[in-house]
Amino acid sequence: MLVLGVDPGSLVTGYGLVKKEGGTLGYVAGGKISFPHPWPFHQRIHRIFSSLVEIIETYHPEEMSIEDIFFAKNVKSALKIGHVRGAALVAAVQCGVKVFEYTPLQIKQSVVGYGRATKEQVRAMVKLLLKLDTQFSLDTSDALAVAICHHNWVRFEDTLAV
Repeated sequence: MLVLGVDPGSLVTGYGLVKKEGGTLGYVAGGKISFPHPWPFHQRIHRIFSSLVEIIETYHPEEMSIEDIFFAKNVKSALKIGHVRGAALVAAVQCGVKVFEYTPLQIKQSVVGYGRATKEQVRAMVKLLLKLDTQFSLDTSDALAVAICHHNWVRFEDTLAV
């Protein structure tokens, strides 16, 4: 199964595609959607939406997992992240991709085993789990972690169903 993971951000949105075949996770693609500094927010939202539609149409993931808003110190930032999440969710729904949401705590526990892991610890574990030598941006590794979390969660749910 191919899963698209999304780490929403109003300045940089990370994405990562992870495939699971026969119990083995494999890296397919990853990157970030970023913008020239002075771009207005509404143009950034549209770029996120259109970029994710293009990624979905290129790779055809079966499911998308996205980081949920868990806690925000700044209300204005939380609202912007909510808009970004909305753009990503609409892109997935428009393309017929099932959506799953996970909190940062769930993602870190699933990938690192510790809910308060740093972004650097998450990146190191993502590289280890996917057997990669490439150095990703933190946004890309976070998105890959969201996809890995979904694969782990689906495996856990399958175990409970038996």
